[in-house]
Amino acid sequence: MSINKIIDILKEQQATFVLLLCHKSADADAVCAAYAFQGLLKRFLPDLVIEIGAPQGVNKPTKQLLENLPITVNLKPNIEYASVIFLIDMNTVEQLDDVVDRLKASNAPMIIIDHHAPNSDTKQICNFSLINEQAAATCEIIYDMYQQAGVQLNLNEAKALFTGMAFDTRHFALGDSDTFRIAGGLVSVGVDAQAMLNLFSNPIDNSERLAKLKACKRAKIIKNGEWIIALSHVSAYEASAAKSLVDLGAHMAAVAGKKAGKLEVSLRCNRDFSEKTGIHLGKDVSMPLGELLGGVGGGHAMAAGVNAKGEVCDALDKCLKLLKEKISSNL
Repeated sequence: MSINKIIDILKEQQATFVLLLCHKSADADAVCAAYAFQGLLKRFLPDLVIEIGAPQGVNKPTKQLLENLPITVNLKPNIEYASVIFLIDMNTVEQLDDVVDRLKASNAPMIIIDHHAPNSDTKQICNFSLINEQAAATCEIIYDMYQQAGVQLNLNEAKALFTGMAFDTRHFALGDSDTFRIAGGLVSVGVDAQAMLNLFSNPIDNSERLAKLKACKRAKIIKNGEWIIALSHVSAYEASAAKSLVDLGAHMAAVAGKKAGKLEVSLRCNRDFSEKTGIHLGKDVSMPLGELLGGVGGGHAMAAGVNAKGEVCDALDKCLKLLKEKISSNL
């Protein structure tokens, strides 16, 4: 879908208010992509009112981002008043928790812009989609939309896209040739790459340090053929803990946690595991695991997550079983 098609849809709907909706605990890729997309829409429809919404708030690094770039996020988005709703960097509406019913009750056309493997239920309620699973970040998709439209980014938009890409690629460690092509384009606009990376490199607080250490202490190590899989549990920072287990030497890690009756599982793997097994954590593990646990899952090839119900031990057991089945079938 091109920006011209999107503009045609907005005109057909006689849109006056558009909502760009980000997922739960919105990260920099989601918020920055929404901000740059907002700017692109304004180039074509300057009178359009556009709101960036994050009904479950933003994560800690993104809070710092909002202090350094002119991005406004509404934590209580006006879903009912939207003429058109865009789901930005969101492969499942179930990530929106308490506002899902309000979203589903809306008569506004919905358009998803994302780089994750799409969730079938979400695609059913969306009228249109712009999904590129090859993109390392949703910000890459927005950048290419600017290029296709022949629109020049301003410096703040370029800074936002660079920052969103940096976060989703672990400071470009997971980037590919397209990622670096785009990063080069953003630098040519005037982005100081080193300054932006330094600005948003947050020190780890003690609660996150403890979560990582506890995950290591509690880890169950399984050797499946040539692969080392680590399973663990913490009560917070599951994603950070899973990444730490991979950094320590596991080929793949799954860390689960349960808060206020809600179960979360974060999965991470290294590139060697991803490429040699052919396993896509988002499509092959998180999605089926989410269904097994009565929730939803999705994500990238090397980083994914599940939001569901149930118990930690059962979730990790089911995760391991899925992994073993996938590894065996791909031999």
